[in-house]
Amino acid sequence: MEDNVVVSQGKMMRRGYTTGSCAAAASKAAAVMLLSGEETDKIKLETPKGITLTLDVLDILRGPGYARCAIRKDSGDDPDDTNGTLIYATVSEAEAVIPEEELCMQPRTASVEQLDDRVEIWGGIGVGKVTKPGLSCRVGGPAINPVPRRMITQEVLTAMSRYEYEGKLRVVIAIPEGPAIAPKTFNPRLGIMDGISVLGTSGIVEPMSDRALIETMYTEINSRKANGDKHLLVFFGNYGADFTRDEMRIDISRAVTCSNFVGELLDYAVLKGFESVLIIGHSGKLIKLAQGVMNTHSKYADCRSEFLALQAMFHGAGPEIGKEIYQSLTTDEMTKVLKREGLFEPVIEEAAKKIDFYMQKRVHGKLKTGAILFSNVYGILGKTAGADELLKLHVLGKE
Repeated sequence: MEDNVVVSQGKMMRRGYTTGSCAAAASKAAAVMLLSGEETDKIKLETPKGITLTLDVLDILRGPGYARCAIRKDSGDDPDDTNGTLIYATVSEAEAVIPEEELCMQPRTASVEQLDDRVEIWGGIGVGKVTKPGLSCRVGGPAINPVPRRMITQEVLTAMSRYEYEGKLRVVIAIPEGPAIAPKTFNPRLGIMDGISVLGTSGIVEPMSDRALIETMYTEINSRKANGDKHLLVFFGNYGADFTRDEMRIDISRAVTCSNFVGELLDYAVLKGFESVLIIGHSGKLIKLAQGVMNTHSKYADCRSEFLALQAMFHGAGPEIGKEIYQSLTTDEMTKVLKREGLFEPVIEEAAKKIDFYMQKRVHGKLKTGAILFSNVYGILGKTAGADELLKLHVLGKE
């Protein structure tokens, strides 16, 4: 892999690549072998991050009208439960008959949303099936997230164009170890059954420990201070940056990424003498601040549904509505219920007040703080009392 190391805490650490990259690379290799009639043991993949992977193609099987192969997941120096797992892709012509011994790779769950009618994407064994609403994959389909779906489709279409193939192809992604790995993940809680998700937005796994991420944030804050900035614009990650740039028309070139570490962000901003901090973040993260949770990673706390369900009942919802909110998987689903019941405005107003309270409590009133909650479905959901004032410090002139 090119650019496969980063420096973290004075150490050289290897990057890895996601299950989505593995699925796309395996699909590309299988499509090339099917359409060219030739075997390949290496495949190149350009990831959304712009890093090119050169990956070994494993466990190759070719037959009339189909080709199958696997890519081994490598999480680099940030290993997870999927590290070392084989991610398979079988690419076949519509009329191909695949032998009985390959049934474990056969279609099991169809992708509900196809990005091109020439490429079908299916989930085989070990790819979880989505059973509850609120995720980025439709109920009833395989847990193959949007970016990996696009990557798979693009690579297969490119191979079809290269070899002048004008028919349709079926891609089956399979992870034989998926059922064994799934109980170690949050997938069952999210309603993803019988396997794991095919994930990844950048295609690359960054080898960052909590301490390394915090030190990186400190470095960004130090840079902003050295450049004379007095006001910090902060995102949790890519979602906030993309929404702020594309939807809110804000200059994000001087922004800081805090990952999950809101407490450390606020502490350091006080230490370095900043005048204000404005956090623009997805409601799934910021709602946690309404309960005083200053590390928003799910492994530490997840109080979103509890807070919103309780606030809904404080504002007149009955137990059944409270239970529906409590059992929702995402804040978008919770928001949907609140809007349907006419409770959204008072509940989000209370959430904003609580977020404001806990942010100010953390900084002891030594700087101004603000937060803007957004949803990719509903747009801006709410703001703390001081958010608009701070927003003016960062807004670009609109066209």
